[in-house]
Amino acid sequence: MDIAALYADLIHQIGDGTGMADSLLHVHAGMAVLLATRVITGYRLSTPVPLLVVMLAELCNEVLDRIHWDSWRWADTSLDIVNTLFWPAMLFVGLRVRDRLDRKPAVEGNAAG
Repeated sequence: MDIAALYADLIHQIGDGTGMADSLLHVHAGMAVLLATRVITGYRLSTPVPLLVVMLAELCNEVLDRIHWDSWRWADTSLDIVNTLFWPAMLFVGLRVRDRLDRKPAVEGNAAG
């Protein structure tokens, strides 16, 4: 049983079934893994855990691609990584910054609200 070939076939079927480009599928997959991790683990998106799970999922995806194609396809691999991680990373950074700003005490005479 060739797991990498089965996985590649499944991914190909998803692409054909949805009509979406591979790059867009990576964007959606990254966000789906991020949100599923949030729901399943209960960790907030401002903690590193959901982002690390997305990174691990993308690593597994690229390793299976590498096994299936018998070589690294660096142009494709690097674009896949960027497309998968960009929005989860932006959410993580934005929410981290917001959390840090929310913790700062208001400056006297310049209180919000």
